[in-house]
Amino acid sequence: MGGSGVGIGLVGLGTIGTGVVKVLRRNGAVIEQRLGFPLRLLRIADLDTGRDRGVDLSGMRFDSDAEALVDDPEVQIVIELIGGYDVARRLTLRAIERGKHVVTANKALLALHGKEIFDAAARRGVDVAFEASVGGGIPILRSMREGLAANRIQSLHGIMNGTTNYVLTEMERTGEAFEVVVKRAQELGYAEADPSFDLDGIDAAHKLTLLVAMAFGADLTFKDIPTEGIRGLTPLDFEAAARFGYRIKLLAIAKEHEDEGGAERIEARVHPTMIPAESLLAKVDGAMNAIAVHGDAVGPTLFYGAGAGELPTASAVVADLMEVAREIRRGSAGRVSPLSYLPEALTAKPLVPLGDLHGRCYLVFSAADRPGVLGQLASVLGEHQISIESVIQQRRDEASGSVPIVVLTHPARERAVREALARIDHMPEVTAPTRLIRIEEEL
Repeated sequence: MGGSGVGIGLVGLGTIGTGVVKVLRRNGAVIEQRLGFPLRLLRIADLDTGRDRGVDLSGMRFDSDAEALVDDPEVQIVIELIGGYDVARRLTLRAIERGKHVVTANKALLALHGKEIFDAAARRGVDVAFEASVGGGIPILRSMREGLAANRIQSLHGIMNGTTNYVLTEMERTGEAFEVVVKRAQELGYAEADPSFDLDGIDAAHKLTLLVAMAFGADLTFKDIPTEGIRGLTPLDFEAAARFGYRIKLLAIAKEHEDEGGAERIEARVHPTMIPAESLLAKVDGAMNAIAVHGDAVGPTLFYGAGAGELPTASAVVADLMEVAREIRRGSAGRVSPLSYLPEALTAKPLVPLGDLHGRCYLVFSAADRPGVLGQLASVLGEHQISIESVIQQRRDEASGSVPIVVLTHPARERAVREALARIDHMPEVTAPTRLIRIEEEL
């Protein structure tokens, strides 16, 4: 074994980049035993060259010149770990133009510019690998692309953001307000200083964009996906969910639909969801991730593990390095299409509008504490063919003088629910906008 190995260049020595160096140093021998040749990390580029990351960088060139790294003829694979859109896009395309293979963890980049990048790679005959972009160390993309390739994927439901899952778990456990738990998550390192991408569901939408392409051959960007975050949730919601037998998770959901005429539509959405407490996804707590995939042949499958973190994510990056290095040694690329479907098979498919969804809803009305108000609310819901399954009337809020009224509906069309809520929220007896959480029964 041995030989000259495959030359690697790393752009971005942050948390994940440092983890990649650690994994390559720690597991270099076993990696070589599995490949038959070494992976040689030749160069690292990062704007901050003075900070000690606590890893051995001897034998590597370390500077701030990412373009020189990309242009270096000895570098055969470029790892892009800087994140963001513009600079990452420019460096990735530059690497591809120079015949370099690319490994990235940048789901935001691929969710917005994936088509351009994959098309460029196909023209140049190089690979773009991105296992670490979804689910951290969970091998979900490789499983979708290869292990489940014989299946027609029917649905997927994912807890794909560790920050939001930690916040939801802690709000349920402690009964504390959203702001209190987010602050603690930041202090513990589970949330960024600005956690908007996580809390507003954008990170999960980025990941769902890639999974929808791989599951259904649908060509879309994350901006097409209806996305809601978790900011509006209160301790009352978790108390009520428990009474009804549910837990609240930020879910990324995708399903395949076929109209009566045979036309295919895709359901794709990200939002807080109540799910049965006994379901497997409901038991995923803290910063962990899990993705349930249902295939027509294999049936239900579940992928669970650490969705972020230095070493779990680095594990996926290095696995991609090994796969691409094998292809380099074979003198080939594109053994498997990066998005599972052949590029020409990826097509724009219409998304199911949220208004067309049919299911049960959890509603919280804030109403004046006066006789007859509940009857008025029920009357408006009834006019829109929305029947009530359960009602919980909470204690009066002395500060506002309002009473929270919690309603669980029978299955109804969301368009009808929204039309009813538009009327209800304009009633003089209603003191705040109604809060709605969708319920997902079949996971």
